[in-house]
Amino acid sequence: MKILSFPAVRPTTNIYAQSIASLPYDVMNVQEARAMAADNPDCFLHVVRSELGLPDGVDVHSDIVYRKAREALNAMMTDGRLAKDSSRGLYIYRQAMGRHQQTAVVACCPIDDYANGTILKHEKTRQDKEDDRTRHILETRANTGQVFLTYRDVAAIDALVTLETAKLPVYDFVAADEVRHTVWTVTGVENFVKAFETVPRAYIADGHHRSAASYRAGMELRNQEIAKSRNREIEKSRSCGIVELRNQEAEYNGFMACLFPASQLKILPYNRLVSSLNGLTAEQFLEEVKRRFSVEETQDSIPQARQSCMMYLDRQWYRLSWEGISWGAGVTAVDTLDVSVLQNRLLAPVLGIQDPRTDSRVAFIGGVRGTGELAKAVHTGVAAVAFSMYPTTVAEMMAIADAGAIMPPKSTWFEPKLRSGLLIHSLD
Repeated sequence: MKILSFPAVRPTTNIYAQSIASLPYDVMNVQEARAMAADNPDCFLHVVRSELGLPDGVDVHSDIVYRKAREALNAMMTDGRLAKDSSRGLYIYRQAMGRHQQTAVVACCPIDDYANGTILKHEKTRQDKEDDRTRHILETRANTGQVFLTYRDVAAIDALVTLETAKLPVYDFVAADEVRHTVWTVTGVENFVKAFETVPRAYIADGHHRSAASYRAGMELRNQEIAKSRNREIEKSRSCGIVELRNQEAEYNGFMACLFPASQLKILPYNRLVSSLNGLTAEQFLEEVKRRFSVEETQDSIPQARQSCMMYLDRQWYRLSWEGISWGAGVTAVDTLDVSVLQNRLLAPVLGIQDPRTDSRVAFIGGVRGTGELAKAVHTGVAAVAFSMYPTTVAEMMAIADAGAIMPPKSTWFEPKLRSGLLIHSLD
């Protein structure tokens, strides 16, 4: 792996850090974003979800939305809430949620490593979401949110992080959701660069659309420079020599990422809601479920092991299990994931949900919201049935990425979420 230092744009005080920091743009709808940013002009959602300041019904891909994002970021820098570091550096970012703690090195990663497989993916991306974030990067001239990367633990990196975090942080605060956020600036940059050279690859844990958009934006800016360089070369005499067609130091060659050791990460389940039973009664649907799984009534709503999930139907929780399943020849690591078994054995053949990425009848609920949210959705008629899943492991995610395979959509929910606005990578 290669990591690149960068001069972060960041809050000028700890108070600003606390008021600016926001959840990522893609974990809430516009109504939730408005509520989070209410009475807080500093909230970074004004940059990453700039439509929240516009009337209901505005096209989120319209010119005014991206223009307002750039204006909001410029305003924060102009009035001193944000400022750009005078020199390039690396940063340490720690999150603590209850007893759980995870600590990342924040650096830029080359867009070329995204393309050549040094940084591995495990999800497909949607074109519309890629287009949105690509334009957001190009309009704001910044990576306004970090990509969440992980790597297999390296003792030398852990030791360097321990040394850096023994110093005074630049930010340290507890957010409204009781997650503590602490940031340090790194003094031994070259030591980290050298240590990461021993890491063979990194994995996108969260932020596939941000990664893809960063690559596309970087390549667009790189190609623009190549075109300009060629035009300059045409205008020059042959004696001027070769014009360098790519500025290796240009900020667009990298994108901002938080690099966490895999052992520290916590994956929560990504639960499912289905709005209808595809024409079946609850009794008929339950019979279909029993043909495919071992089923028992339970008071529990959270599965305790793999090869099982919980189903909430008609005000009753059921445990669905498939231990001892005969997989047959050609089975892959993706096939054995719990979310794959549920999709392939029940959602597709019985409920007719062939593509969960595009079928509006299925919704995905992050495990942080709890299973009470699932029962409530069924009680209120929002959903006809709900499924509480056992979380996918980090080891499963990395094994699938190593194999070049793609996981089903919404297989992982990482918590706590990174905060946007604490560190920004300017492309200027």
